[in-house]
Amino acid sequence: MSAAATKFATYLNASRRICQINRVLFSPSVTRSLTSSKYLSMAYQIEERGSPNTLEYRMYYKNNGNYISPFHDIPCCATDNPKTYNMVVEVPRWTNSKMEIATKEPLNPIKQDVKKGKLRYVANTYPYKGYIWNYGAIPQTWENPKHVDPDTKQTGDNDPIDVCEIGSRVPKRGDVIQVKILGVLAMIDEGETDWKIIAIDVKDPLADQLNDITDVDTLLPGYLDDTRNWFRVYKRADGKPFNSFAFDGAFKNRSFAERVVEETHKFWNQLMDDQAEGDIDRTNSTRSGKSENISQAECSKIVSANPASGPAVEITDEKASAWYFLKEEE
Repeated sequence: MSAAATKFATYLNASRRICQINRVLFSPSVTRSLTSSKYLSMAYQIEERGSPNTLEYRMYYKNNGNYISPFHDIPCCATDNPKTYNMVVEVPRWTNSKMEIATKEPLNPIKQDVKKGKLRYVANTYPYKGYIWNYGAIPQTWENPKHVDPDTKQTGDNDPIDVCEIGSRVPKRGDVIQVKILGVLAMIDEGETDWKIIAIDVKDPLADQLNDITDVDTLLPGYLDDTRNWFRVYKRADGKPFNSFAFDGAFKNRSFAERVVEETHKFWNQLMDDQAEGDIDRTNSTRSGKSENISQAECSKIVSANPASGPAVEITDEKASAWYFLKEEE
């Protein structure tokens, strides 16, 4: 088989896998359950400032009307028995805007990442459209940039730990959902460990059947392979090299993943208690007795200093809509 034919076959197989996954995720029995009122409740509220798709856009968080930091004030764990975790949804599936918790801004709103003064978008690297899962972070975790992980031999990336939620629902940007951890992928990104937790929304129809990483291959065949490949290639459109992985690209199981989350939660506690150095903004409204704990009046000043909420601006960056094809030799 020629190189071109092999390339086409690879793309065709990936496209078929995505279609198969969609048939499972969006089967009638699954989509009917998505209309249940249990998906409509959320304890946290969002206050938008600025216009979406602009440099000024921010999403601030409230809990019962009081401003909070989604990084520092939302608990890491949602329930202890069974063990579930909170996830802040930064990027809903199929979208391209690289949204993230602003770790260095007061109250840590969600904003769009910026590079060289321009908003960042993830390219559609064929056959993938945007992010192929709901993407976000577990609050009250921190990948310490001065800690060398004994397994990956690399330091942390200075962010809360990332989550790929593989359920059927596409939540709204900013939603806080509860997830069950299934496993983890250890990506190495420009010399830093960047853990990618694989999880499922606890309200998803498949949640009871997905209990560890091996269950994903059984119920959603090909999804993990495509997840690894997505992370491997997604920066090529920007002229960057392929990402690599620890453990030869193998996904580690639920027990391992939960230990990683526990460790990053410990690092976050050390950061907040002045036992670790970092350039993270630690402003919060719930950790009383700490110098970074501020009043609601001070929170209001921070939020009101931003432009008022406005209508979304049209996205003109072609990266958000165009296909990017890897060269044959890649």
